[in-house]
Amino acid sequence: MIHPDLDPSGTWLGRVERAGTGPALVTLRSGQLIDITSKAAPTVRDVLERDDAAAYVAAAEGEALCANDALPGSINWLAPCDLQPVKACGVTFAGSMVERVIEEQAAGNPERAEGIRARVAIKIGDSLSNITPGSDEAARVKQALIAEGLWSQYLEVGIGPDAEVFSKAQALSSVGFGAEIGLHPISQWNNPEPEIVLAVNSRGEIQGATLGNDVNLRDVEGRSALLLSKAKDNNASCAIGPMIRLFDDDYTLDNVRNAELDLKVVGEDGFVLEGKSSMEKISRDPADLVRQTIGRHHQYPDGFMLFLGTLFAPTEDRDAPGQGFTHKLGDVVTISCRELGQLTNIVRLSTECPPWTFGTAALMRNLSARNLL
Repeated sequence: MIHPDLDPSGTWLGRVERAGTGPALVTLRSGQLIDITSKAAPTVRDVLERDDAAAYVAAAEGEALCANDALPGSINWLAPCDLQPVKACGVTFAGSMVERVIEEQAAGNPERAEGIRARVAIKIGDSLSNITPGSDEAARVKQALIAEGLWSQYLEVGIGPDAEVFSKAQALSSVGFGAEIGLHPISQWNNPEPEIVLAVNSRGEIQGATLGNDVNLRDVEGRSALLLSKAKDNNASCAIGPMIRLFDDDYTLDNVRNAELDLKVVGEDGFVLEGKSSMEKISRDPADLVRQTIGRHHQYPDGFMLFLGTLFAPTEDRDAPGQGFTHKLGDVVTISCRELGQLTNIVRLSTECPPWTFGTAALMRNLSARNLL
């Protein structure tokens, strides 16, 4: 049985769908999922707004539902966020930054990517790996790349002063552990993106972290960066979970900074792809990415979830030589991290995944009917 494999020592906050009831807030204690939904905190947003979020969840009374690794058919995992919009940072790792340049140079054509990759490697090499974005050294590298005809908008957000922060998904539209995850049917070149996702409240305080799959349509974004929204925000194209691990005495932002993520894709054709993403190699500190997202310049009254980007950029050929990796329908994607468990999803077309129909109005009506508002 596939299950999230959560560290029992963590302070966990998540959401499940209870048949006949609706969404419920849950925590994990002694291997059991406990429904802690209450009038005091009926949403994840409400919990994260508390100064004592971890202590509240650790002490909250509730109803034992089932074992974490044996959910009955009447309970399904949901993404562990609700009213928060989902934001994402792109091009935060030097390795993936170079792949974005290649996508742009190839204009979304995977057959051209291999030759461009070799040419870019000769010009750039690993010279970007230790550059501090926005530094004088980064400015000098920028001028050198412009002289070589290799400057790119991706390099601008990778080593320039301003991070790329975009809207990945609307509140309540993300899918959770075990759900189908969607590819827009126009895409023929795409891949998973294993990332850590921060849970941030309206005051800009980072309350915890979880895992995410920022599904990437390489051909769509590669044709034009102005197609980013079409490439990133589609039905079921954002997976988050399994649960938010709240910061406490044993788990802090330093654990996020040092996290190691593993990725495994298993296809129905027998193909297996494995990869890693090391947060130690991120070019921008997670706290800086949060500061660039929220502040006097931009408020989030319900907080937000923030994807931090990935080092992973698959180049291994799946079919024809030189065409690299792309998803096939039925792929099982598992993103795992020792401290955060694992997030597993099955790849489908966005047009074939269950449509998103439960929005903010539906949630408010549901909570009101349950006398939780």
